Amino acid sequence: MIGRDNFDALTPQKEAAMFYGLFLRGHSVDALRKDIDIPRATLEKWLNTPRFEPDFQDNLKRVYAYRKQVLAIFDQLVTHELKKPRLH
Repeated sequence: MIGRDNFDALTPQKEAAMFYGLFLRGHSVDALRKDIDIPRATLEKWLNTPRFEPDFQDNLKRVYAYRKQVLAIFDQLVTHELKKPRLH
């Protein structure tokens, strides 16, 4: 994982583009969304686990926010693709 000092701001876009490429190759959009997303209930379960230290919980929150960002970008790409006119 990239350290905070070396964070590449384009990483979420790159990851979303990878998933978008899978979508264009015929993978189910719903399956891809499930692969990208972390459900809120899962995050709550992780955060309520007493064996995790506070620093690790902060990392979990960052990962959750990152995954939501990737999902939002992916959804924009898919929406744009689905709105494109098709040539017959």
